[in-house]
Formats: sequence, structure tokens, C-alpha cells
Amino acid sequence: MLNYSFMQNAIFVSVFISILCPCIGIFLVLRRYSMIGDTLSHASLAGITLGLMSNQNPILGAFIFTSLCGALIEFLRSYFKKYTDLILTIVLSLSVGTAITIISSGKLHANADSFMFGSILTVTRFDMIMVLILSAVSVLTLILLYHQMVYIAYDEEAAKVAGVKVRLINYVFSILVASAISVSIRIVGVLVLSSMIALPVATALQLGKGFKHTLIFSIVFSIIDIMLGLFISYYLNVAPGGFTALISVFVLVLILIIKKIQSSISVVRGK
Repeated sequence: MLNYSFMQNAIFVSVFISILCPCIGIFLVLRRYSMIGDTLSHASLAGITLGLMSNQNPILGAFIFTSLCGALIEFLRSYFKKYTDLILTIVLSLSVGTAITIISSGKLHANADSFMFGSILTVTRFDMIMVLILSAVSVLTLILLYHQMVYIAYDEEAAKVAGVKVRLINYVFSILVASAISVSIRIVGVLVLSSMIALPVATALQLGKGFKHTLIFSIVFSIIDIMLGLFISYYLNVAPGGFTALISVFVLVLILIIKKIQSSISVVRGK
């Protein structure tokens, strides 16, 4: 299996996805913005179709369009401060409407199905270069803005009072989310991409550790989810995206069960 170049490409991309998605996801989850990740995941489909229609790289198209949608969400927050769900509906309607219109027009120069469900066969060398560049820039930006983003994640209003440039960092973070989504599309697929952003973080949170340990465990669970999903889906001949999502849910449930058993044992010992 590992002798195939497409599988080697898929593993290369998967490693970067495993690291990048939890790094972005932990801030989304702590800010209770996980549904923004889901909205931008679906928004990427419009970017993909625009890229395919114009004979450009679909990952680049997804990155540009998703970045614009992320910036739009941040812009609309000024007008709908108490209605975040309404903002997501507006952006989702814009992006999905664009994608469906282009797909139904018959003007696409390629099939978009592989991007919806994920496919290990479609990862090209150029995609690998794009993934490497976007991931490196994103991780470097996260390192540089780490303390400010942690501050904002726990208390945005207090961060503003402390002089943190919250609005600017929120726009930068929107681009980082777009980057994470763009590099993950080929393997995971649009429809279940948000699971790779949120579920490893949700699993790590069950361990009750501090922020840094939660981030590390999120990456560990992400690697387990994606690698198991990738290898098992290859032998089952199913889409890796959907199966990876199932693995993510299974690992989360397993951790919850183990945690429940440990709690029960502690109660028995206490008696």
C-alpha cells in the first residue's frame, strides 16, 4: 500500500492536517465558534467550484473564497452582535448558493464530488506544496499570536480593555481557519471537514488538562483519527473523509466510557 505514490502523498498531507486542524479548532471550540468552522467548510465548496470553473487550482480557490467568507463573518458581527447564528446562515446561503449554481450550470471543467467526500487518489504534488506553504504560514502565525489568541479565547472583552487588537486578530484568525480548511479538503472532504476541527479538541477536553496539554492531546487524537481513517478506508474501499469522521466519534465515545469507568471506580474506592 505504501508503495503507491498517491498513498504517500495522502499521508504527507494527513500529517499536516493532523497538526493544523486542532491548532485552529481549540480556539474555535473555546470561543464556542465551532459552527463557524462548519459554515466555512461548506463555504469552501464554492471556492472549489470557482477554481475548477476558471481552470485554477481548487485548493487555492477554496482558500481565497473561504478567507473572504471568514472576513465577512467578522464584518457582520458588528451588525448582528446578538445573532451569530443569523450571520452563519447568511454566509452559508451565499456560499452554498454559489456552489450549487456553478455545479448545476454544467460549466465545471472537472468533477467536484471528490472534494465533497474526500479522496486519497486526487492529492497531487502541487497540492502538497500548497499544503506545506499554508500550514507553515498558519503555524508560524499561531506561534506569534499565541498569547493574544489565548487571551481572546477566554475573554474577548477583557482582551480589548488590555489593549489587544482583537478585531485585527479576529480577521487574521479567519484566514487561519480558511487555511486549515483548504489544506484538509482533498483528504477529508467538505461535508465532514468540521469534524476534524472540533472532535479531536472535544476528545482532549475530556481529559481535564490545561490549555497546552489539551492542545497536545488534540493533535495526538487528530493523528490517530486521520491515520486510522486513511488506512482502514483504503482497505474498505470507502471515502476517507466519512470514515475518519466515524473514527473521530468512536474515539470520543471511547474516552467518555473510560472516563465514566474511572469515575465509578473512584466512587467505589471512596466508599
